[in-house]
Amino acid sequence: MRIIGTGSYLPKRVVTNDNLAAIMDTSDEWISSRTGIHTRHIAVDETTTSMALEASKRAISDAGIDPLDIDLIIAGTVSPDYLFPTLSCELQSMLGASNAAAFDLSAGCSGFLFALATADAYIRTGRYRTALIIGAETLSKIMDWSDRSTCVLFGDGAGAAVVQLDDAYPISMIQGSDGASGMALYCRNRPTDNPFCHKNSEIDRQGAAEPLIDYTHMDGQAVYKFAVRTVPNAINQALEQANLTADDISWFLLHQANLRIIESVAKRLKQSMDKFPTNLGECGNSSAASIPLLLDRLSRDGKLRRGDRIVMSGFGAGLTWGACVLTW
Repeated sequence: MRIIGTGSYLPKRVVTNDNLAAIMDTSDEWISSRTGIHTRHIAVDETTTSMALEASKRAISDAGIDPLDIDLIIAGTVSPDYLFPTLSCELQSMLGASNAAAFDLSAGCSGFLFALATADAYIRTGRYRTALIIGAETLSKIMDWSDRSTCVLFGDGAGAAVVQLDDAYPISMIQGSDGASGMALYCRNRPTDNPFCHKNSEIDRQGAAEPLIDYTHMDGQAVYKFAVRTVPNAINQALEQANLTADDISWFLLHQANLRIIESVAKRLKQSMDKFPTNLGECGNSSAASIPLLLDRLSRDGKLRRGDRIVMSGFGAGLTWGACVLTW
């Protein structure tokens, strides 16, 4: 499987750390020194669908194909505009990709990699030949903007890639999950509320009502420890599967959550940070969108050359993780 086109979109509104300091008890120094984040893009007029659509159009144009050539559309997101219809089905209609099967998957910040792995499995079976993979998030709508420990970390955006069958370009993929630790990063859905619910529930007896809309909750230390332990192991497994070493890799594209995590992974792999490009300083943590956003930026900047070996690795809610090795 080969990536033949990429695209991305970021909201027009840029929010700096100083902007956040004006509305909550934080500072540019506190945020940047702990995370490496200086700004993030926040949706105002944009939606998850509109951003994903623009990123998809750009990826299709970059690939030089017709939307009717697409057999499969998979969108990774935890913040779609609708529970149903799915984001992928919306995109199928808006793009005119009427020949494509379409569905969403939710794997948190690993969403794009899980979507890529799913497309790879379909392509390997011969069922489909060309797939559009999207990672798109409007995380700002599931943030508690009074919780300075979480809302300062995240941003909005969308990235997309067109992948196609190519026997000359094998892909190595590792995936994993740890549901037992899942509550380290969570966001509740709406609670059950219907005419048949018992009014003397445990929640009612405690005198507290569960909110109809909840926000993102994160145990930052737990997620950090999980990432610095799991990501290098997953990358090494993917490299071993591909019969390669870290020295053979041109670029390591990691989920953009925290600069310290990326630096730790580079150190554990004994690789220079020059091989670990970042955009979290400008984009923050955009969950499933972060890897395709970074991939498209490198492609547009002319830094990716055909034949380059690339590692991509994501980690996040679930807890989930993934790593892949592919040739550009």
